[in-house]
Amino acid sequence: MLGQALSRNKSLPPGESLIHPITSAIEPIDLAGLFPAEQPLELELGCGDGSFTMQYALAHPDRNIVALERLLGRITKLDRKGHRAGLKNLRLLRAEAAYVLEYLLLPGTLDAIHVYFPDPWPKKRHHKNRLISEPFPSLAKRLLKDKGIVYLRTDNIEYFEQMLEVFDSAVRFERTETPGPLKALVTDFEQEFNAQGIPTNHAAYGKTGG
Repeated sequence: MLGQALSRNKSLPPGESLIHPITSAIEPIDLAGLFPAEQPLELELGCGDGSFTMQYALAHPDRNIVALERLLGRITKLDRKGHRAGLKNLRLLRAEAAYVLEYLLLPGTLDAIHVYFPDPWPKKRHHKNRLISEPFPSLAKRLLKDKGIVYLRTDNIEYFEQMLEVFDSAVRFERTETPGPLKALVTDFEQEFNAQGIPTNHAAYGKTGG
């Protein structure tokens, strides 16, 4: 059934955009309803240049991926790439991540959340602007299914330590391993700083039952 649904949708109609327009500031978006096939649903927050997004969507046609990005130029470029690749399992949102998480998504619908290289806001007075801070686990817990996972990456060691502290103290999350094949999918930006000897810090936290 699933294979048939995918085979019927190998290509996209000419001119069809993968960007889903956000028309309400309060009405939740049914992310699962954006896709032609019902399958595991994952969210990437801040997809940047989209290099990870494209690799992941192509490698996992059995998963639906929603990528969120605030900057218009980045999201439209990814839209063009995804359309050329005929990715029926990819949809895009242009919005602020924190607002979407808190107000525009339905609870218990996500199998995974990916947060890779969020703005580290390095100055101490700006730390309050960081996406991965004390409120984030509660938002993620509401949106994830049981056993859903949050995957984190950053090159900023101080921010990484904050990420670990935030999730290690969060209720109903436990640390787990990031799969090797997932680590192997790196962004263009990540390749550049890895080549300079700057390592990537990975963490993953699974939502527990109860």
